[in-house]
Amino acid sequence: MSINKSSMAKDPVSQKEVNPITARYKALVDGKVYYFESEKNKKEFLEKSKFVSESFDISGMHCSSCALKIETELKKAGASDATVNFASSKAYVKYDPKIIARPIIDKTIMKLGYKVGKEKPINAGENVTFRVSDMESQHCVNIIEKTLEKLVSAKDISVNLATKTASLSYDPSKISVDEIMNAITNAGYSPEPLSHKEIGEEPEVAYWKRRVILSFFFAIPLLYMTMGHMIGLPMPMMPNYVNAIVQFALATPIIFAGRDFYSKGFRSMFLNWMPNMDSLIAMGTGVAYIYSIYVMVLIFLEKALPSELYFEISGLVVAFIILGKFLESVAKGRTGAAIKKLLGLQPKTAIIIRNKQEVEIPIEEVIVGDIVVVKPGMRIPVDGFVKDGYSSVDESMLTGESLPVEKIVGSKVIAGTFNKTGSFTIRATNVGKDTVLAHIVKMVEDAQGSKAPIQKLADTISFYFVPAVMVIATLSFVVWYLLGYTSFGLTSFIAVMVIACPCALGLATPTAVMVGTGKAAQYGILIKNAESLQKVRSVTHIVFDKTGTLTVGKPEVTDVVPFGKSTKEGVLQIAAILEKRSEHPLAEAILTAAKESHIKVVEPKDFESVPGKGVKAKYASKGIALGNRALMSDLKISTVEIEQVVSDLETQGKTVMFVSGSKSVVGVIAVADQLKPFAKEAVDELKRMGKHVLLITGDNERTARAIASLVGIDDVLAGVLPGQKVQKIKELQAQGFKVAMVGDGVNDAPALTQANVGIAIGSGTDIAIEAGDIVLVKNDVRDVVTAISLSTYTMRKIKQNLFWAFAYNVVLIPVAAGVFFPFTGWMLNPILAGLAMAFSSVSVVSNSLLMNFYKPKLQKSLPRPV
Repeated sequence: MSINKSSMAKDPVSQKEVNPITARYKALVDGKVYYFESEKNKKEFLEKSKFVSESFDISGMHCSSCALKIETELKKAGASDATVNFASSKAYVKYDPKIIARPIIDKTIMKLGYKVGKEKPINAGENVTFRVSDMESQHCVNIIEKTLEKLVSAKDISVNLATKTASLSYDPSKISVDEIMNAITNAGYSPEPLSHKEIGEEPEVAYWKRRVILSFFFAIPLLYMTMGHMIGLPMPMMPNYVNAIVQFALATPIIFAGRDFYSKGFRSMFLNWMPNMDSLIAMGTGVAYIYSIYVMVLIFLEKALPSELYFEISGLVVAFIILGKFLESVAKGRTGAAIKKLLGLQPKTAIIIRNKQEVEIPIEEVIVGDIVVVKPGMRIPVDGFVKDGYSSVDESMLTGESLPVEKIVGSKVIAGTFNKTGSFTIRATNVGKDTVLAHIVKMVEDAQGSKAPIQKLADTISFYFVPAVMVIATLSFVVWYLLGYTSFGLTSFIAVMVIACPCALGLATPTAVMVGTGKAAQYGILIKNAESLQKVRSVTHIVFDKTGTLTVGKPEVTDVVPFGKSTKEGVLQIAAILEKRSEHPLAEAILTAAKESHIKVVEPKDFESVPGKGVKAKYASKGIALGNRALMSDLKISTVEIEQVVSDLETQGKTVMFVSGSKSVVGVIAVADQLKPFAKEAVDELKRMGKHVLLITGDNERTARAIASLVGIDDVLAGVLPGQKVQKIKELQAQGFKVAMVGDGVNDAPALTQANVGIAIGSGTDIAIEAGDIVLVKNDVRDVVTAISLSTYTMRKIKQNLFWAFAYNVVLIPVAAGVFFPFTGWMLNPILAGLAMAFSSVSVVSNSLLMNFYKPKLQKSLPRPV
């Protein structure tokens, strides 16, 4: 066997040449596929990779300019790349630990005025919350706090008397949940572990909810005091100075409720010289509040009237913005509903066998090798293999298959799937963050945190937006002041500051991406990043691999045709001997046929695999071979006399293999693979969508076209060796086409990486899934259509969001500045400006949430989504 040296790759650890086609060990790092001569080398390379990628929770961001500011500063500090998602409040940072240490990242973010926390591994069990219902006083709180502080690895301890809860972080390798509970029990109290649902609202929602209650408690009487007379409400009689004091007393707590706007706004503007939305709010309402205090002094000196006060503007504007932030946080929380549903599939406890007894323990305490008991009606807590028992399991959350799957001893089971009838035990193989479910959750989270290319426009505008608004507001005040309208100038200054909303711009893209990728996950389509979500809609050519993609991938022997003095059994025996060591998909079909015919299969000698052509060896001191025409040609064996028989079989869509011995063909074996259900339906719909569909396969032209005709594909790339698939993709791209490759095998991985969008079938190999940009978990080719359709729908929503966000600011900022006042009399009350600003972001998020009503076009009777 000869291999072109130019096609060889080097193992980055051993520096030895490795054939990319036959390499068993591969890894995808930063979009590039690496090849290794051993699994050990692969592991060493990954451990020594230069860059570390981590995700962090960021709290305190109020607009997209906050996100852009953090990204900019992290890159200045030395991070190789940084992406901050305003909608999900997460930062994704890639860095070289030798250049920038983790504490520097934390310090950089906190210096900007935000809080940061490293994201906890999924199901790592590092946080726990208990309800302690028998806490009666602060004394009880102190006792529990002191108890928890004595525990090994306990940190971030928080005991709340109002909610009667105690929470802490801990290292599960040093202490268990049971030990923590025992410590609280020994202190004289009764702890009960709480699930995530029982703990209550999301922190951000709860934060703004408290401030809404506080601000409106004072905002409503302030509104009555200052505007009640406009609608004929009876007003209390009081001296002017008392009126001023009451307004001051009502407005001040509201300002206090919105104190974060001022602390972060002024800090961003005067310390970091990067003003943000908080700066606009702080400047607008702050000027109104301070000016009102000045007027209040004049009222005491009887040199002004209460009508000149702006307390109601400062107070009510802040109240309405706080209300908008609360509604926005609620809506943003709903955009992550898919993640919550996926996490909800993970049981909180598991029943394991310990000392021959069934013991129920928290899921985070299950370790690899544990024997886990699964009873009827339970969700399977970990990945593993059935050790004992029998049942049927609903796996629709992963495979989309509505019918339960039978599980017997040795069957693989997956965490989160639902056990229907029987009871069985499993040996845990993957737990916590290593389960299939955890990997899916991580993949969806990463996708939701990534940025689509279209967001660059909004980010760029947001960066310059706030300074521009400040300039416009200042100019409007100066112009009206010079014209002699000081009061109107101040009003327009405040209105411009308050009406401007970079939040809507910042939320337009990420909220739609979050809902879109989450919705895709519900239907078994894992989109790895926002860029792939945007790109897949615009692909022009879709190239399908044949075996395992359009076909089931489990071929069966249909014909054995002997020639000369050979017999069917003899031909099948030679083929089975040759395929005994082969890993080709057709080998299993031949060996199964030999087993069913009770044919003895011995070990071959001098076995050699010829990639893309077949296999050869020696048996009974004679050379034997099994393969295609190319292999026969290499061996100088003629196939002319049997071409008619072969042609007839290939016309039926069967793959024909030549069996040779003693320098001649002794027979042929025909193998057929069934088409996947709905393959033709998917191809027809793709063509209706205007996509050019192609089939790529190593089969000969006649067989390939027979299969292609069954699914309605006109263009066929036949006889393509595994190493040539990348070249075919490149040729299409060189013609200006945007190509999506759909495949499932190891030899598809390079082509998946080369394509503009790689779509991996979920039942395929790990390396194919790793190389793909989109993974079809359900192994249903109709999901290619769904992915493109959902991408188109998501982009339409993003464009709608961006249009309304731009239109809102373009139209209302000039109105607030008083541009139209001389001609139309239009002016904007700052209170209405605050109300409009508060609801602008909510409208954008709500438009994204409408995507939850999306349903796949081709799948009218889907099993319930996860």
